[in-house]
Amino acid sequence: MTQTTEPVAAGHNSERNAGMPLDLAAVNAVQANRSATERRAASLPGRRAVKGDAQSAWLLKAVTCIDLTTLNGDDTDGRVRRLCAKARRPIRADILNALGMGDRRITTGAVCVYHRFVATAVDALKGSNIPVAAVSTGFPAGLVPHDVKLAEIEASVKDGAEEIDIVITREHVLTGNWPALYDEMRDFRAACGDAHVKAILATGDLKTLRNVARASLVCMMAGADFIKTSTGKEGVNATLPVTLTMVRAIRQYREMTGAKVGYKPAGGISKAKDVLTYFALMKEELGREWLDPELFRIGASSLLADIERQLEHRVTGAYSALNRHPIG
Repeated sequence: MTQTTEPVAAGHNSERNAGMPLDLAAVNAVQANRSATERRAASLPGRRAVKGDAQSAWLLKAVTCIDLTTLNGDDTDGRVRRLCAKARRPIRADILNALGMGDRRITTGAVCVYHRFVATAVDALKGSNIPVAAVSTGFPAGLVPHDVKLAEIEASVKDGAEEIDIVITREHVLTGNWPALYDEMRDFRAACGDAHVKAILATGDLKTLRNVARASLVCMMAGADFIKTSTGKEGVNATLPVTLTMVRAIRQYREMTGAKVGYKPAGGISKAKDVLTYFALMKEELGREWLDPELFRIGASSLLADIERQLEHRVTGAYSALNRHPIG
């Protein structure tokens, strides 16, 4: 296999986003043209075909950007430990050997769980350098008291979570109460301490791309290290038009401050071919730096199985059943 891009180990952007004072003039000036955004997004899949060894290399890169996730009501310690074992060795050794990558250490970007399982995941990932991400602040709806949200963040950090995926109060966005959203996000950022914070916008609940763009900018002004599309529990989760809107907000914020903020699409990304489209969009809109796990993550549960299946097809010429690629 000719390697065109090198998978990297999980890690964090060393330069965190410190935030800035809320600039209401900049926020209110943000607009979003839905028809133009949708046309641009629709043009990506058909003209960014990647085949052969290059496709395999990009799929291995995608593995390193996955936040391997289980957020189910029937989660157990056993399921979380199995998920962590898969995060440590996400692609079967025989497939990696056949691709000429058997000597590379490839892991997922993180493991994402409810607070209840943070300590379990930290223990299961000991020595792997794979961070544990905890969903927090009353995930997925975010409709619990503010002090409870802060306490949940602090408890997850205490248990060893290095990343906290918070949910914002959607009402603040829907009513245009940007100071309330900014103050909430600043509190979340402070409660996280050294843990990196990903702000989940729940874009499917925000009604318009303009709301998505403005909420993205406010959360970054308040210090979010990443902005993330969805909880995975909304009726509509990650889409290419929403992604384009959010990454352009990231680009605007970088132009304003020089800070690099990461991006995480989540919910509904289950096919390997879709990941290649997301990579193309990230590279074209933000540049090469946003193709690594320090600045790009994918929230997914079943995506890894399809990637492994596609890689097996590459080395054997035949597709296997998905049940041969368990993730947890």
